[in-house]
Amino acid sequence: MKPLKTFLTILVLSLAGYGIAFAQPPAAGSDAEYIREHYTKIERMIPMRDGVRLFTAIYIPKDRSEKYPILLNRTPYTVSPYGEDRYRPSLGPSSLFVREGYIFAYQDIRGRWMSEGEFVDARPYIPDKKSREDVDESSDTYDTVEWLIKNIEGNNGKVGIYGISYPGFYATCGIIDSHPALKAASPQAPVTDLFIGDDTYHNGAFFLLGNYTFYANFGQVRPAPTGMPYYQPIRFGTEDGYGFFLENTYADLKEKYFKDLVPIWDEMTAHYTYDGFWQSRTPLPHLRHVKPAVLTVGGWYDAEDLYGPLKTYAAIRDNNPGATNHMVMGPWPHGGWARGNGQVFGNVHFDSNTSEYYREHIELPFFNRHLKGKGNPDIPEVTVFETGSNQWRTYDAWPPATARDAWLFLGSEGRLSFDSAPEQGAYDEYVSDPAKPAPYTSVTAMRPVREYMVEDQRFAATRPDVLVYRTPELEENVTLSGPLNVELYVSTTGTDADFVVKLIDVYPDSTRNRAETPPHVRLSAFQQLVRGDVMRAKFRNSLTVPEPLTPGEVTKVSFELRDIAHTFKKGHRIMVQVQSAWFPLVDRNPNQFMDIFKAKASDYRKATHRVYLDGRQQSRIGVKRIVH
Repeated sequence: MKPLKTFLTILVLSLAGYGIAFAQPPAAGSDAEYIREHYTKIERMIPMRDGVRLFTAIYIPKDRSEKYPILLNRTPYTVSPYGEDRYRPSLGPSSLFVREGYIFAYQDIRGRWMSEGEFVDARPYIPDKKSREDVDESSDTYDTVEWLIKNIEGNNGKVGIYGISYPGFYATCGIIDSHPALKAASPQAPVTDLFIGDDTYHNGAFFLLGNYTFYANFGQVRPAPTGMPYYQPIRFGTEDGYGFFLENTYADLKEKYFKDLVPIWDEMTAHYTYDGFWQSRTPLPHLRHVKPAVLTVGGWYDAEDLYGPLKTYAAIRDNNPGATNHMVMGPWPHGGWARGNGQVFGNVHFDSNTSEYYREHIELPFFNRHLKGKGNPDIPEVTVFETGSNQWRTYDAWPPATARDAWLFLGSEGRLSFDSAPEQGAYDEYVSDPAKPAPYTSVTAMRPVREYMVEDQRFAATRPDVLVYRTPELEENVTLSGPLNVELYVSTTGTDADFVVKLIDVYPDSTRNRAETPPHVRLSAFQQLVRGDVMRAKFRNSLTVPEPLTPGEVTKVSFELRDIAHTFKKGHRIMVQVQSAWFPLVDRNPNQFMDIFKAKASDYRKATHRVYLDGRQQSRIGVKRIVH
């Protein structure tokens, strides 16, 4: 589900609960040393309206010459180390906040680690609360803010909330029915809709690899409040994820490995349509009457939660005229803006310290402005890093007003063009064989390889089950900024199919390696993935009510790829690849209309898929092209 979260969860569960990660003496001059010298740590059990108490670690500046705002982070990943004499090595969204002066509050959410209560994954919001027993993440945030304002001395009466990934979800929930003291919020890579486009499903297709490896630990139930690791390690016995998931059916994955340890897995696989289970878990319909200033942050190369920040910004924009609503999108993987300098991802370089720029010029000024009344009042509504050209761009809205609708048409003989040039009856076809599914990466790994988001696609382009379309060398720069909308006309010999569409930047043959480029990588003719996503065809008309395909019948399959801001430079080519597997990132489609979680090995069958290119049914991708 989340490579970063998986790694951090395993690390934290293994070390932080015992204090190993934080028990080392802080280095001289480090943030850890400064925090010990300048902050007092206290731990409190904060009561919620239903009587459940949530464990909260609070770091308060020792300097009492001024009053400080409170920054709140609510997390399912532990606020360790536990004990008032044991300190975190860093505080706040970045190290810049430590010396700026804030009160920092970290809270184990309901049912996790040291907090009381029952954990519910992406707990649904209750709009009409009838009693004090009706609680959700919005009410828990409200009650926490109320307690902090009244009980922590030296606060200035203003609170901000922030978080990345699941903590980003809790930050979003905090601005629903928000406490009057909550003045600023920053949902970062927020988990937002787990079925449509975030971690669990994309357009009805199940993201197998990340969910299985992530929930193997995260999904185990905590027996009682504890600061110690409580999960039972589940070992897969291999680092070959492709082979592992090819050899094991869903029944095998449950019976051999998870057994009854991971009830969340049973829930997410039981609900394989966009039913009330998933609909109740998205906060988007409830983002109305938003009072705090909001800074939503995401990464163009976030393999887990690219959907969340884009849709959170849009929901606030559409439902809250006049709200202070900012969005930042940079060239980062999941959480990449919070660490490192942001110069490079995979083999793609950005020629500047993008993460440092964001932290210094956007994030800190945002919180300082709304919680301290100082700093830059003119943060643009939208700040995006335009990849390809490697430049920051600012806009009054997203998509940019200067972006014009255009189409990229798929043509015969592998042609791709902004002009329609169809041939009557033309189509391309390929055989989709679930026994040999097209891989999502060339890397052998048991956990998701986050760099697949920018990986060279030549490993896929040579496969017979991958269709390839490309433009001639571009005679001028082409900048696309906004959503991509796929419109495929297809047919199949089966009754269901997946369609993966990838937009790719093909470098010129003359491109030379950089000094930092690994020796095994060749940037000459490099096929850099810019954006890709999948649609499970049975959900083409409704994510709630799936429908089979009729064998041999031409059908339109439309879906939205996530947004981009990318310049395809002069001399480059634009490429589109179409395929029907992205394994094991996405589970295999048996090419049959059925509950895939109940599929037996014999249910997976070959099918021949056609993609149509003729006049009335020319497959294409809608883009937003910047007019300079």
